[in-house]
Amino acid sequence: MQDTLVVYFSASGTTKRAAETLAKLLGADIAPLQPVEAYSQQYDQIVARGEQEKDQDSRPALEPLSVNLKQYRTIYVGFPTWWSQPPQVIDTFFETVHLADKLIVPFTTSMTSTINDSWATLQQLATTAQASLQPGLTANSTAAIREFIQ
Repeated sequence: MQDTLVVYFSASGTTKRAAETLAKLLGADIAPLQPVEAYSQQYDQIVARGEQEKDQDSRPALEPLSVNLKQYRTIYVGFPTWWSQPPQVIDTFFETVHLADKLIVPFTTSMTSTINDSWATLQQLATTAQASLQPGLTANSTAAIREFIQ
């Protein structure tokens, strides 16, 4: 039984590519986090919506996952970093999905931020979800992903 899952939120496709690389290298299953209301494909509209969600501390609703989390022990959670934090969709995931006793390994894609910028938020989310948080990675390249998992 596969016990590792890669879940990710990607608005532009960058985090999706990183998640696919990570899942392939780990031999893990993969599942997207899909908001009920899809994000625009237009960069300016993505930014405006993300900023509004951040400012309002909203929790965008997610479609049900395509997998049953009960079979997984380790869950890699990927996201783009927005304003030095995970998008609000990640808060929704941690707050609405049963993650108790799971090992969470976060990864981000960002041109200006690292996973360390999101660490305090991720710790709080994991603690509330009763999950364990393992240090993660900034997954901007296949080389960085390979180095992390070795």
